[in-house]
Amino acid sequence: MPPDIQITTELLYTGALLFALMDAVYVPLLVWRVSEDSFRRLKWALVISAALVWWGIWSWAIGNFWETVYIYVFPPWAETWVPRIAFFAAGAVALGLWALALRIKGNPVLIFLLSGGVLGSLTHVWAVYRGVVTKPPMLQGASPLGAVVFAFFEYLLYWCVILTLAKSYDWVRMKLRSK
Repeated sequence: MPPDIQITTELLYTGALLFALMDAVYVPLLVWRVSEDSFRRLKWALVISAALVWWGIWSWAIGNFWETVYIYVFPPWAETWVPRIAFFAAGAVALGLWALALRIKGNPVLIFLLSGGVLGSLTHVWAVYRGVVTKPPMLQGASPLGAVVFAFFEYLLYWCVILTLAKSYDWVRMKLRSK
């Protein structure tokens, strides 16, 4: 990434729109293809998938943007520990989202995915509070609301990927078990 790149409000909303378009295809596909019974079986597959995906996301993010973004938001120890913490925290969060989705009336797959998007917005509210759009030069001047809206659609896509990985693992496990 060029050192002088500037993340603008327009760029955040454009990114949100692109994620929303992907979500508009991916979410209905998962709602259609993952039954409630299947979703119930995915408990531990979701925990493992979420842990691995979020470890990967944070390893990549910290590895590529520590000096330009995260050094302004996190304490120094976080450079090493955030991916590791994300591994365990994401597993716990996946378990919580799975349980929540099964307790709320409605389609549990849709509830699970939308809850993941809401969680993304909440984490970015925290990041805005910590100065993510005021401290890093590349984000200075970007809209706090834009960052929060972007996060909803971004995280919605991440949780779609997590659900897909969990369902794929379950499908392979079921195929092997039937042999």
